[in-house]
Amino acid sequence: MIRHIKTYPISICIILAVIYLSFFKPPQTDIGSIPGMDKVVHVCMYFGLSGMLWLEFIRAHRKTHAPLWHAWIGAWLCPTLFSGAIELLQEYCTTYRGGDWLDFAANATGALLASLAGRYVLTCKWVKSYK
Repeated sequence: MIRHIKTYPISICIILAVIYLSFFKPPQTDIGSIPGMDKVVHVCMYFGLSGMLWLEFIRAHRKTHAPLWHAWIGAWLCPTLFSGAIELLQEYCTTYRGGDWLDFAANATGALLASLAGRYVLTCKWVKSYK
């Protein structure tokens, strides 16, 4: 456990921020009147989370060659399942938030886009860990 905290410190901070943002009661503002803004925020949150997991995975395994499917599980599948659990908890454990399938789809889209970007980074010539 300590090894994971040392290996992925920024990702853990982002996970804690996502948990906080998912369960706090937001104030009423005019930004909610912009159509689709909520979905853009969800894509950005999970793009940031998954992208940081990819970057820290690449940094941590530069010398050791971990299988690439470890990165896909840790940086795409886990954030997607995490977002599904958050949506279910919002629906059934809060009175001021509701779980939404489109929010889950936006979360999965953000994680997928970051994973595709992470995979692209691994194919760049300046990343020498997976050649």
